[in-house]
Amino acid sequence: MRKMELIAPCHFGLEAVLKREIVDLGYDVSSVEDGRVTFIGDEEAVCRANVFLRTAERILIKVGQFRATTFEELFQATRAIAWEEWIPVNGKFWVTKAASVKSKLFSPSDIQSVMKKAMVERLGTVYGVSWFAEDGPSFPLRVFFMKDEVTVGLDTTGESLHKRGYRKLTAKAPIAENLAAGLLMLTPWRRDRILVDPFCGSGTFLIEAAMMAARIAPGMNRSFTAENWDHLIEKREWYDCVDEAREMIDMEITADIQGYDIDDRMVEIARENARLAGVGQLIHFQRRPVSELSHPKKYGFLVTNPPYGERLEEKKNLPAIYRALGERFARLDTWSLYVITSYEDVERDIGRKADKNRKIYNGMMKTYFYQFQGPKPLKREKRKEENGNEDHSFCDA
Repeated sequence: MRKMELIAPCHFGLEAVLKREIVDLGYDVSSVEDGRVTFIGDEEAVCRANVFLRTAERILIKVGQFRATTFEELFQATRAIAWEEWIPVNGKFWVTKAASVKSKLFSPSDIQSVMKKAMVERLGTVYGVSWFAEDGPSFPLRVFFMKDEVTVGLDTTGESLHKRGYRKLTAKAPIAENLAAGLLMLTPWRRDRILVDPFCGSGTFLIEAAMMAARIAPGMNRSFTAENWDHLIEKREWYDCVDEAREMIDMEITADIQGYDIDDRMVEIARENARLAGVGQLIHFQRRPVSELSHPKKYGFLVTNPPYGERLEEKKNLPAIYRALGERFARLDTWSLYVITSYEDVERDIGRKADKNRKIYNGMMKTYFYQFQGPKPLKREKRKEENGNEDHSFCDA
């Protein structure tokens, strides 16, 4: 097995969560930077990281790192990489994305063009050809420039890891699946605790929670670019990884996971997405406005992505929405509330200062994850919860 440096990009603000995931998978982390975690692994690690990591965007094999301040330096350094160790003569290769921060070279199209030419020259010399058919497996590259330091990664994933395959229908402003999973991991919620999303939309928070509760690997039902790299990763590695994921699933759990939305259509969309994810039986969806939010049990968690009011006509409705959330939360006096939003007056309208506040980038949008923490369960009450002695029925206000 070949030891490699693997790069896992993630949402800004979730690096610590992703690092913990990677360590829990059994791999050594070599560096943590803004928006990415680098770790050491082999061919098996490529498969397992793609299938099991919940918060990563993709998995890249680090094939080169060098300094370049001119396009000539970029060309020569790119040409010096042993591309023939990765890309076969019929491989399709290109720079799919080039990102530059505080670097002299910043034009993505020029970077892509120069690097492609350098790769063609290197591979043409090695393979003794002047033209490439590129009708074989795909080898997309991603390149990061940071203060003129260039990192080149071979993308093993393809379509972003947040695309689990279950979300066929979405809300107007859905939260990405890997971001939802990461935010859940920032809370003390565990599968034996109550979870409610009063603005559930297409159900992403709840579906990710149910998959975590049932130990369903997020990538086990999708495909990856590197599955076609037979000369690098044997098919057996992928089969073994999926078998490992299947053996971990536990559908015998009893979960209290609920989602409300004021829109009947969104409730139906969320139900269908949950069914496609294989967790429909673990989540209860219901049409209910936030003004009727309630629950009979103690020590639950509200985790939600309320409206942001990105359009001017929607902004005027936000104070009433967040005030209603705050009023209902106040009645759930032992509960905790976690809210991701770009709305600036959250604390004012909810009527309480957050215990913690974390900046998270949802794509290019700067948002904040407000954490209003409730009391921890008393030991006697926690035992009652674990033994299932409390009422699990619904209770309207």
